[in-house]
Amino acid sequence: MVLDLGFCDLGFAKVDIDRKRRRGFSEVVYCPGKTLPQLEEITRALIKNKQDLLLTRLEEKTYAYLKSFFPRLKYSALAKIGYLARRKASRSAPVAVISAGTADMPVAEEAAVTLEVMGNRVIRLYDVGVAGAHRLMRRLKLIRKAKVIIVVAGMEGALVSLVSGLVSQPVIAVPTSFGYGASFKGLSALLTMLNSCSAGVAVVNIDNGFGAGYFASLINK
Repeated sequence: MVLDLGFCDLGFAKVDIDRKRRRGFSEVVYCPGKTLPQLEEITRALIKNKQDLLLTRLEEKTYAYLKSFFPRLKYSALAKIGYLARRKASRSAPVAVISAGTADMPVAEEAAVTLEVMGNRVIRLYDVGVAGAHRLMRRLKLIRKAKVIIVVAGMEGALVSLVSGLVSQPVIAVPTSFGYGASFKGLSALLTMLNSCSAGVAVVNIDNGFGAGYFASLINK
């Protein structure tokens, strides 16, 4: 039932169908912790009310279940994101998504796919961490074409300070949980990024590629 308050009351969930007007993009669905029937009803409510559809942390088996009800639903296995047709890319400057290592790619792709679904052009540059900084330096001209830069890194998380010190754009840092024991499942990278001596860095939570992509899209528009 759709209420005048701007949300659809499903009993177990109150789907915010006014968010697209307020924020420019509809409510995004975080899938873990929800049952299959709950996800089906939430998805149906969003589609019925002509909302954007973006499902994060969507497992492949859950996607297969939802696909049987919503044939147009698309899926990025690496990013674990389900979505309907992406918006046409705007003419605004692209957003660069940079990852330190190959292991960081799932989080980087969560950011990149979020950006694309929200209508942004994306420059992907993966596996260019500080252990081989020449890989990054060779693409610096391309990186500087972006309006916003997302840097995804695990281990010690040093890549964000290096990138931020070389560009004029705002940098969004995403620590990942990848690394050996003393990385404390991303805590070391998080603290490094929070303590960066390079000004102009904002930090999101560990493994939160979606949050970085959403924030970058707001800045880009």
